[in-house]
Amino acid sequence: MTRIVITGSTKGIGKGLAAEFARLGHKVVISGRRQDDVDATLAELGYPSDQLTGLACDSVDKTQVEALWQFACEQFEGVDIWINNAGLARTVWPILDTPDSEVVQMVQTNIIGTINGCKVAASGMKKAASQGFATEPQKIFNMLGGGSDGEYFAGMGVYGTTKRALDYFTTALTKELQADHILVGKIRPGMIITEGVIREAQADINNFEKRRKFANLLCDHVETVAPYLAREILALNKTGQKIRWLTPLKMTGRMLSGLVRPTADKFSRYGL
Repeated sequence: MTRIVITGSTKGIGKGLAAEFARLGHKVVISGRRQDDVDATLAELGYPSDQLTGLACDSVDKTQVEALWQFACEQFEGVDIWINNAGLARTVWPILDTPDSEVVQMVQTNIIGTINGCKVAASGMKKAASQGFATEPQKIFNMLGGGSDGEYFAGMGVYGTTKRALDYFTTALTKELQADHILVGKIRPGMIITEGVIREAQADINNFEKRRKFANLLCDHVETVAPYLAREILALNKTGQKIRWLTPLKMTGRMLSGLVRPTADKFSRYGL
């Protein structure tokens, strides 16, 4: 039974991963910035506390990340997989129009928060291994996203920059932890319909309507993607690998199919 910590897991793909890991019988610690959100998610998922539990954690504050690690160790006697999922995406503005406060939040959450998680998890895993407490392969995963491979998307200049930085950081971490036998992985979850995506679509509905057909071709629901990612995370056995849901081949196939057959509207269930 694998022990897993997921930051930013009270909503979106983080929550979907937590639900899937728990369904598979693993032990999971979830986190979010607010304890009431953590408690509400635990109640919604409905698993016993000896399998699924959680603690509020702002990943930008390293002290809180250290507290999350300690909490997981106290609850489950260790951590086998740590997933840095906490992130912030603001994708409705070009770079010059992005409010300075939003720039700071994206950089702090996506970069500083992930670095904090990696440092805390790697240090804890090295200590556990030295004391003989590591019962399974130890793994750290960083959640990448649009822009991490250097591609450009309109409105994602700042967000994509943070994810491009994380790609380099994760590669560097892979090399530095290789001798410690800690596996490091990258996750490209694709274009997932999350609360944040819905919020930004509602904020600029005219722009969303222009992109609606394209979005319906390439976007997926959390429950579609989470099972695949969870299986690949558990199966990863080589450091430095990238788990990618929406591959270039899959994207091409979807675009071509959209030319010959109607595409189901994936956004109507959200009132869009």
